[in-house]
Amino acid sequence: MAKIELSKIDTRAPKKLNKEATKAATAKLLEELDELQNLLYAECKHAVLIIIQGMDASGKDGAIRNVLKYLNPQGVSVKSFKAPSSEELSHDFLWRIHRYAPARGMIQVFNRSHYEDILVTRVHKWCNDKVAKQRMKSINDFEELLQEHNHTHILKFYLHVSPEEQQLRLQERIKDRSKQWKYNENDFAEAKLWDLYMKMYEDCFNNCNKVPWTIVPSDQNWYKESIIASALHKLLTGLNMQYPGLKK
Repeated sequence: MAKIELSKIDTRAPKKLNKEATKAATAKLLEELDELQNLLYAECKHAVLIIIQGMDASGKDGAIRNVLKYLNPQGVSVKSFKAPSSEELSHDFLWRIHRYAPARGMIQVFNRSHYEDILVTRVHKWCNDKVAKQRMKSINDFEELLQEHNHTHILKFYLHVSPEEQQLRLQERIKDRSKQWKYNENDFAEAKLWDLYMKMYEDCFNNCNKVPWTIVPSDQNWYKESIIASALHKLLTGLNMQYPGLKK
């Protein structure tokens, strides 16, 4: 499998792609996802885990909101993983993650995930390379466990935003009153570590790829949402689900 080099992947949609046509196609997919989710929930044979990673201001919250907005909230759960608590730190690093793995019939979204434990921890030297490699093996085993023993289908997305676009969005959080609640002064300090984050992300992609990553150009929200919606629609359609008959 070819190694992923983020510097060689565009953060914008192909120039020839028609924005309005793409948005219309995405809207149709979103409507169809409603019925597909209903099938998933009713049949209760499969689980879906959507992992969304990305730098600050890459659009994780917006992607989750806009792609899943038509789905029944009874069948979708979103978990945002922030800095671990003292209780979580007293367990293995996957303990807090496994608790939120999806049940059959459910779609679970991770806004950030177990991958933070081989990303931010390495950037800040809280985790050395030896421990990181051990954790990567554990992550691969964990995802394999979910797939093989609970019929869990995993989609992994990295929202690939440019540093220039990130800066614009971070500044917008200062100026736009509706977004000021997202402002975190530390985000600007983290942005200065961009090159190191890219290195750690690439190492993550190239070592934790038994479940493949989708690199999502994310400078334009409409294109980002079309890719995520298409991937989820393709996955659910491919399960060939059927409504169960009357219970006897």
